[in-house]
Order: sequence, then structure tokens, then C-alpha cells
Amino acid sequence: MTDTSHIPYRYLQDPALYRVEQQRIFQGPTWHYLCLEAELPQQGSFVTTQIGETPLVVVRGDDGSVRVMINRCRHKGALVCVEPRGQAATLRCLYHGWSYHLDGRLRLVPFEKGIEGKGGMPACFNKADHGLLPVRSEVFNGVVFGTLADATEPLETYLGPEMCQQLRRVFHKPVEVLGYYHQVLHNNWKLYAENARDSYHATILHAFYATFKLNRLTMGGGLVVNHDGWNTMNYSVGASLQEGGYDAKELRSVMPDIGLAGPQLLDHRLEYADGITVAIQSIFPACVHQQIYNTLAMRQLVPLGPDKSELHWTVFGYVDDDAELRALRLRQGNLIGPAGYVSMEDGVIGEYVKRGIAGAAADEQAILMMGGSDIASVTDSRANETTVRGFWQGYRTLMGDALDD
Repeated sequence: MTDTSHIPYRYLQDPALYRVEQQRIFQGPTWHYLCLEAELPQQGSFVTTQIGETPLVVVRGDDGSVRVMINRCRHKGALVCVEPRGQAATLRCLYHGWSYHLDGRLRLVPFEKGIEGKGGMPACFNKADHGLLPVRSEVFNGVVFGTLADATEPLETYLGPEMCQQLRRVFHKPVEVLGYYHQVLHNNWKLYAENARDSYHATILHAFYATFKLNRLTMGGGLVVNHDGWNTMNYSVGASLQEGGYDAKELRSVMPDIGLAGPQLLDHRLEYADGITVAIQSIFPACVHQQIYNTLAMRQLVPLGPDKSELHWTVFGYVDDDAELRALRLRQGNLIGPAGYVSMEDGVIGEYVKRGIAGAAADEQAILMMGGSDIASVTDSRANETTVRGFWQGYRTLMGDALDD
């Protein structure tokens, strides 16, 4: 196993590495969250999404099945579907009107035979050869995943039993989408990817967590990594809070003089028998699945370049939620997203790192030694960076010799 307790800053800055990442990670043997099946309620429902820089469209077909295709017209490469989501009987490119069936087959080329026998496509042109390119996909308990590599192992094998268990824990019954957030992050995508795995920062950077005791390192909980360390989860159990350990004089995260005008924001309902109140699951490379008390969301991280990325949030509840629980989820939606009481600091801290490491020497590096240098599940302390090291284990494995100096 390679050393993942020291990470050169150049991994977060180098434009050449960014290009290799698109090939070896995003087009490589990895699975990616695309959407929820609940976003495709009927035939012709579609969602546009991405794996890395590759545009995709996810469609509910005439036969009810879910298909994923590259969202690129086979004529001149324009996007076929441009809206984030919608409903359509066919998929039609705006540029020249090429139209596709819901299963991706090319159905119409305007003026294919020309006008009065002149112009048009040659006799050798066969529409059957020019359908939208299919993408391998799997639906796991209502969550749609895709991969651009034929060699990628089956989804459940890739996730590992621990990660599958967490997805089944939350997606154990039908869900409904409550809303969406979207934000641009002015930093390398990997800064957010490792941030989501980092339990060490969570109750130090996020003052709301610590001040109102929603999440503290002095709560019981743990860090879970799968068989290869790439996929991880950190969790806490709110009822196990031990007082102390957070000195307001030393940690800005504790603000004892701050209160809430609407304290009902802190109301919550215990939904799961295991007592877990905060669970952040990260699926390598760019998916985060969260439960923060009663707010549930999928987060999709999309790289836009070596120093810019996008974060898409899909917030959901259960179809059978009663009115009180649904209102609770909507109110707790204020905890997350670009301006969320908990999440807002994550939108800027990556940029602070980007600015801080600008001009760093080639041999300067981050130190990820909290809890040691190994990659393993732990239950005795979340003051540990094992899950962050797990991310870099996956990164270094796939990038290989591209990281050589």
C-alpha cells in the first residue's frame, strides 16, 4: 500500500494531472452517482447529468427501464437534452433536428433523402449505426449509477458490503425529491472530495454543529472504510454526547452566546433503530450520500477544471412521510446547501486551501497523520483521517505513473 499520509500540493494544482484524471478516474473503472430513480417517474422522464466532463442523459424508456446514454448528438456533437430534467416522447437535438427514440436509436434525420432527389445523406448512411452511445448503468435500491469503463467491476463489489448496507439503510422504501441545490466551488474537485470524508474538521470548522451539539467528536460514532479503502462513511450517534472537550477559548466552533430565533430548527425525529443521527457516506470518486438528522441528500461533485468544480445536491424524503416529518425535512434543509448553517463553510474552505498553497514548492505536502497512517475502520475515535487517506489510496492507485515526478 502506498503512503497516503503525505500528499503533495501539486496533486491539487497541476493542469496536466487534471487531464489524466478525466481518463484514468472518471473514464476509468469507477462507478458514479447519476440520479435517483424517483426523478424518472414515467416513460419519457429524463435527467441530464455528467461523469467528469462527459455529458449524460438518463431516461425512463417506453418499456419502463432506465437507460443512460452519452448526451451528444451523433451528427455534430451538440447536446441533445439541454434542460436539467424533463419529459419527452423523443429526444431531439436543437441544432439540426436529429431525433432519437427513448432507447437511443436514431429515428429521424431531417431531409435525409434530400429535396426532390438532390442533396441528403448518401445511400450508405444507416440510421441504425448512429444511435446515442449507451453507458453501462445499474440501479441500486432506487439510486442510479453509471460507469464509462467496460472493465469496471459490478457495482455491489465496487461498493463493498459496508457501503451497500448504508445505502439499503436509507433507501429501504420509496423516496421523493424535495428539492435541489447547486453551487460552484472555486477549487480543485479533490479538495471537496476529501473534505466530505474528513471527520476531523467537521466539528471544528462548522460552528453550528459544535455550538448546538448536533455533532461533536465527543459523541460516539465511527469511521467505516470498505475493502480497498476507497469508499467510506463517518457517523455519529447524537444520544451518546459526552460534555467537555470543546473549550470555547480555543475553538471558534463553540459560540456559547449564540442562540436561535427559531429553535424548532433543532427539532428532529429519530428514524433509524441504530440511533445514528449524522452519517456522511463517500463513494469514490465524486459522490456523497448524507443523513444529517432528518435531512437526506445525494451530492454529486463535477470537475470543471484544475481549480473549479460544481456541487449538485438532491434533497429527498420518503413517499410515506407524514406532514409533520415532511415539514421537518424541509426546515432542516436550511442546514445544507450553499448557504446551509452546517455546509456553508465547505463552500469556501477549499478556496482558502487553493490560495494558501499557491506558489508552494514542489516538495511541499499536506500531512494526513491524525490517527496514524493506516486505512481501516475505527470506532474508538473520529479524531482520525483514515477515511481521507482512503480517498488518496484510490486516487494514487488509478493515477499510477502519472504521479511520478
